[in-house]
Amino acid sequence: MVDHRAVLIDALETYGILRGSFTLKSGATSTWFIDTKRAICRPMALAATAELALEALDPTVTAIGGLTMGADPVAFATATLAQLRGRALKAFSVRKEPKAYGQGGAIAGALDPDDVVCVVEDTPTRGVSLLAAIDAVREVGATVSQALAVVDRGGTAADVIAPTPFVALVRAPDLGLPYEGSDRAS
Repeated sequence: MVDHRAVLIDALETYGILRGSFTLKSGATSTWFIDTKRAICRPMALAATAELALEALDPTVTAIGGLTMGADPVAFATATLAQLRGRALKAFSVRKEPKAYGQGGAIAGALDPDDVVCVVEDTPTRGVSLLAAIDAVREVGATVSQALAVVDRGGTAADVIAPTPFVALVRAPDLGLPYEGSDRAS
């Protein structure tokens, strides 16, 4: 049996962890950065990520997605795996800027007002992208039941989106890295 978590951690350690001086999307600076997409957009790692995400999903969830690009690989791989397992799960992306032509709007993909949603982000720190995605989903009229991260850097993401339940497939300390800018215990 494949240890999906070990596969994901190995991919993150091999392809994703960079050390140096980095400015994060949140504006914070860090001595380490995880290029999660570079790590998980490899066949074994993407399959492992989808397996872990599907296991972590609340059974009431009918759609998965989040702010493009961070959520896209996870959302679409998880929806595909769910279908192969007999579970109907839609996928969508939240545009960074609402489209001003065609039907317009911030959502691309399959999201309806009656959906129960898991919002995804690859590596949140402050929760800015998660919060933007949650707001866009609620604007459609759908219900957000949980948020999922591939890697939890620490920071304030879980607090910012509370009371929405937050689950991470891997935590920074699992990769030998400290939680970023947080008093949370590892």
